[in-house]
Amino acid sequence: MDCVGWPPGRRWHLEKNTSCGGSSGICASYVTQMADDQGCVEEQGVEDSANEDSVDAKPDRSSFVPSLFSKKKKNVTMRSIKTTRDRVPTYQYNMNFEKLGKCIIINNKNFDKVTGMGVRNGTDKDAEALFKCFRSLGFDVIVYNDCSCAKMQDLLKKASEEDHTNAACFACILLSHGEENVIYGKDGVTPIKDLTAHFRGDRCKTLLEKPKLFFIQACRGTELDDGIQADSGPINDTDANPRYKIPVEADFLFAYSTVPGYYSWRSPGRGSWFVQALCSILEEHGKDLEIMQILTRVNDRVARHFESQSDDPRFHEKKQIPCVVSMLTKELYFSQ
Repeated sequence: MDCVGWPPGRRWHLEKNTSCGGSSGICASYVTQMADDQGCVEEQGVEDSANEDSVDAKPDRSSFVPSLFSKKKKNVTMRSIKTTRDRVPTYQYNMNFEKLGKCIIINNKNFDKVTGMGVRNGTDKDAEALFKCFRSLGFDVIVYNDCSCAKMQDLLKKASEEDHTNAACFACILLSHGEENVIYGKDGVTPIKDLTAHFRGDRCKTLLEKPKLFFIQACRGTELDDGIQADSGPINDTDANPRYKIPVEADFLFAYSTVPGYYSWRSPGRGSWFVQALCSILEEHGKDLEIMQILTRVNDRVARHFESQSDDPRFHEKKQIPCVVSMLTKELYFSQ
């Protein structure tokens, strides 16, 4: 929704591969880079201006966080133990697995007429940027386009039933229209909780105590942010074999593009504010900063660097702030 459009640069052509979970699946191994002058697919909804931002909500809705005396030999032993522990800190998730994990991107652009939802122009730019960004981190990325509610449920249920024993974590990115607590499939709405519940600790055992990350680009209501001017201990059965329970909702992280009740902004020419900021920060610091540090910087980037531009005064010069809900129990670094 900025005034000046960016040059198109290079695009990625995502080829369909039926072996990747359906005709809408797209695998990393089937991605080829193509120049803009070599037949890139044009965005739908060309009537939308690339300079005017949109919101992921219904079009008719306009109302609007050791002892000093220890012997030398003992000191050497203590230092040795400390060094060993530092190699795998207990306060960090263990990322030393064969794979980083799977990343599923659900990119809903077109919607059935009955939903009353418009084409989400700019979302393909988000999907392409996220594909390249998460693949560069080490994820196995698959993109699915224009999924129905049943298809979204089926995709995530099957993903939760896969064997993630050799994976460090799991990520899912939802790009669609939305309202509070729900997200749109191409044919209607489905509760976000129903999609994420497949990965609870009691249902997806191979991801138990591993981070499960959900990034959601969608509106969560119809409010608009005008902005304001500002100056610059486990219980053990035995000592030898400790057993403990993990809350089934633990180790989840939800990164929403906006706070509850508010619109989420998207530029048809450049993609959504949240995804632009997320990809930018991940490219800069994805392998050296902890996930909450990354998302805090994303919050700052969106809050300070974006402001809507619209011919409709009701939607002009509006702001946005993402929202992170974390049930992670350890620090998360994508680097191994």
